[in-house]
Amino acid sequence: MSDVLIIGGGIAGISAAARLAPYAKVTLLEGEDSLAYHASGRSAALYEPHYGAAPVVALSLASGDYFRAMPNLLIPRGLMIVAGHDARAQFEHDCADMNLARMDMDAARAMVPILNPETVAHVGYGAHAWDIDTDLLIADFAKTARAHGAQIVAKAGVTALRRVDGRWLADTAQGSFSGEIVINAAGPWADGVAQMAGVQAKGITPMRRSMARIPAPAGMDVARWPMVFGAGEAWYMKPDAGALIVSPAEEHPMPPHDAFADDMVLAEGLARYEAMVTAPVTRLLASWAGLRTFAPDRVPVIGADAGEPSFFWAAGLGGYGFQTADAASRLLADLVMGRAPDFEEGLVQALSPARFG
Repeated sequence: MSDVLIIGGGIAGISAAARLAPYAKVTLLEGEDSLAYHASGRSAALYEPHYGAAPVVALSLASGDYFRAMPNLLIPRGLMIVAGHDARAQFEHDCADMNLARMDMDAARAMVPILNPETVAHVGYGAHAWDIDTDLLIADFAKTARAHGAQIVAKAGVTALRRVDGRWLADTAQGSFSGEIVINAAGPWADGVAQMAGVQAKGITPMRRSMARIPAPAGMDVARWPMVFGAGEAWYMKPDAGALIVSPAEEHPMPPHDAFADDMVLAEGLARYEAMVTAPVTRLLASWAGLRTFAPDRVPVIGADAGEPSFFWAAGLGGYGFQTADAASRLLADLVMGRAPDFEEGLVQALSPARFG
C-alpha cells in the first residue's frame, strides 16, 4: 500500500518518483521490462533550453543548474539551422525563436564540411545546446528513488484503475497496487489511463517521429559537429557514436503503440537532408521511431485534474521530457505534496490540467 502510485517509467515518471520518494511511499508501475523503453529511450537527447513553447522554455531554463551540476551529464554540441534560398523568412523566425546568430558559409562549412554551398543560403548557429546522457539521468533518478524506498515494478502495465474505499486500486500482471494519489505519467497512453480512471481525457495525441542512423560521410570524424536542423524543422541531423542520426522530424498522429519507422516518410526526410549536403546517403545502419505526445496547445500537462484532485498529470511533454525533467518534477512534487510551488503562478497555471475545463 503506497501513498503515491506513478503509472509510467519514462523520464516523467522516474523523475517524479525521485522527487516524491523522500516524502511519501511511492510505487512506480512500468509496463515494459525496463525503464524508459518507449519515447524516453528513443529521444534525440538534446538540451537546448530555448526550444519549444514559452512554458517549455521556462521549464528548460529552470532545469539548467541541476543539469550542469551533475558530472558528465551534458556534453557540448551546439545547434545549427540551415535554409535554402526560398526559406529566408522561416530561417529568420527559427533563429529568433532559438536565439541563434547568423553564420557565414565558410565558418559553417568549417564546422560541418558536407554543407552544400550551392543549396544552403542561410546558416544560424548557437553554442547553447548540449547532448544529454539520458541513460545517466534515468539511472540517477532511479537510484535516488530507490534510495528513499520507492518500489519500481516492471512488467506491470495497468489493466484497470478505479477508486475503492477512497483509494486508487491499479490492477496489473504483477498484482494489484493501491495508493492515495495517482500520477499519470503514461506518455502516449496518458488519455487511456485517464479514461480507465473515469477522468476526463485531455486530448493527448501521440505523434510518430522516425529516425535513421547512417554512416559518417567518407569516414569523417563527426564527433564535434553540431546538431543541424532544416528550417522549419523539416529534418534534423545529429552526430551519435561515430555515425549520424537523420530524422524527417515528422509529426504524424498515431494510436499509442510500440512505434516503428515509416520507410516512405524516412526516405522523404533523407531526401530533404541530402538536398542540403554534398554527401549522399548510401545505406542505413538502423532505423526506428518514437511517439512524442502533445496536448492540443502543445504545452505539457502538469498538476492535479480539475475534476479529481487525487489524480495528477505529468503528460504531453512533446519530446521535451528530458530537457525539462528537473523543473517539471520539482513542480509536480510541490503540487502533490501541497507545497507552494517554487515557480511563477503564471507558469503553474499555463501547465495546469485545469486549463482544459
